[in-house]
Amino acid sequence: MKYSVIIPVYKNAQSIPRLIIALTEINQRLNNEMEAVFVVDGSPDASFSMLQAELPNLPFTAQLLAHARNFGSFPAIRTGLMAATGQYFGVMAADLQEPPELLISFFEALSAGECDVAIGTRNARQDPFASRMASSVFWGLYRKLVVHDMPPGGVDIFGCNLIFRDQLLKLEESRSSLIALIFWLGFRRKFVSYDRQVRQEGKSAWTFKKKVEYMMDSVFAFTDYPIRLLIRMGTIGSLVSLAIGLMVVIAKISGAIAVPGYAATMIVVLLLGTLNLLGLGLVGDYAWRAYENTKQRPLAVVSMQLDNRERKQP
Repeated sequence: MKYSVIIPVYKNAQSIPRLIIALTEINQRLNNEMEAVFVVDGSPDASFSMLQAELPNLPFTAQLLAHARNFGSFPAIRTGLMAATGQYFGVMAADLQEPPELLISFFEALSAGECDVAIGTRNARQDPFASRMASSVFWGLYRKLVVHDMPPGGVDIFGCNLIFRDQLLKLEESRSSLIALIFWLGFRRKFVSYDRQVRQEGKSAWTFKKKVEYMMDSVFAFTDYPIRLLIRMGTIGSLVSLAIGLMVVIAKISGAIAVPGYAATMIVVLLLGTLNLLGLGLVGDYAWRAYENTKQRPLAVVSMQLDNRERKQP
């Protein structure tokens, strides 16, 4: 197969009939050169049994994998990428909130050699107001703290070629962010915009708790911002406490402070408090450097290599 579509499945039993219709249409537009890789991520509903029953009758090549329990959507995508046999790969949401036509745009750009990874960026989303606001805050913090190149609407789906897929699978990190790893790898990118559709069946499993966990994993795996914040607070606090301490000493000498021991107590509290922040930041910086080495990410990633060793014999 030339094209592989990876579909993580979790609590999507109601949308499976519509999903199969959409995949059939995509396969036809791709000249029947598509395979679908369904990865059921420990779903408690009937998603696996429904797909298992439909598998022999599908009008396109398909694989069905099942996780032993719910590991999360990103591990499910990795499982699908490992099992896929195509030359170009695309990730598709089983709830169909991302339009299936987006995959066609991904594959056209990838097969034409325009990019190594195609990334879907949301222009707008038809979700409830509270969900839109929470998503806006989430991705705003993500851009600020983790990946500065992240589109304002965030990223849920992407497509890539074989070279990018192989490099991505080499990064075997737990408690990390697949989306952040995509940006960390670099390569040639193309952003494809789309409007997120209204969810027609079921309820999203992307809960507030999972969003917080995802944000924490992304922050601690990709940025030392909290550590640098401690260092800055400690440095600024030390300077401020020095100035205040000087004012307290002057006030004590001039007789403005009559309470015994007040000046010494203020100076000690201010100085030690800010030095603690600075010390924590410095220790944290060394811990971060050690943690970075344990990830064993490559120091550089080669996306292309050419040579002229094949020369004509005289």
